Amino acid sequence: MTLLLLLLVAVPLKRLAAWPDGVALMGPLHGAAFLLYLGLLAHACWMRQLRGRDGLLLLGAAFVPFGAFVVGRIFARDPL
Repeated sequence: MTLLLLLLVAVPLKRLAAWPDGVALMGPLHGAAFLLYLGLLAHACWMRQLRGRDGLLLLGAAFVPFGAFVVGRIFARDPL
């Protein structure tokens, strides 16, 4: 969600309205949300709440645009 806000709201405001404050705010928020996601994923794997394959799948989905939606459907079909 933070990536979408960054790309669809903050960057156009910076380019079209000459308002760089949106990117200055959303950029660090997106980075913090991503690091929080990686930390929670590592914690879930460490506590054995996720299988190794599922952890790798979620890690890979973090780097693919809209990967979370694909992984969400997989987990809805095959719950942990």
